[in-house]
Amino acid sequence: MYQVKINNTTDLTVEKVNDDLLVNGNVINADIKRLNESTYHVINNNQSYTIEVVSFDKSAKTAQIKINGNTYNFSAKDQFDILLDKLGLSDLNTVKVSEIKAPMPGLVLKVFVEEGSEVKKGDNLFVLEAMKMENIIKSPADVTVKSLKIKPGDKVEKGQILIQF
Repeated sequence: MYQVKINNTTDLTVEKVNDDLLVNGNVINADIKRLNESTYHVINNNQSYTIEVVSFDKSAKTAQIKINGNTYNFSAKDQFDILLDKLGLSDLNTVKVSEIKAPMPGLVLKVFVEEGSEVKKGDNLFVLEAMKMENIIKSPADVTVKSLKIKPGDKVEKGQILIQF
């Protein structure tokens, strides 16, 4: 079972029982024909729809879908997401980071961000040279840089705060 939200306004319950697709408890008997990698033609209740999957993120359970030229944003929750919500644990998946500390003593070679920069998870923050190896330190989450405590040429000690978010 999935709880699906469309454009953050419309809620649907979608589930597959045997070979039937149920939407809000009603069986959907649609004729679906795949036209190419991302486009489908659907006939349901004597109405024709052209559906294009614009984007799809399996891990986030989100999709942007164009139906007859109108774009809709879909987000889904499975039974595990629903259970986490009921237990009040749904925001444990989001990483909350307030600072980056030096993982080892070293020399700052290059800084890729500045104060006020909005950084996405996985973006490069700075290069730290340690034991003759260059280590690119990446952002652990989507954050905004509050303050930089380093500049190229700085020597840092393990555990020293380098960037605050």
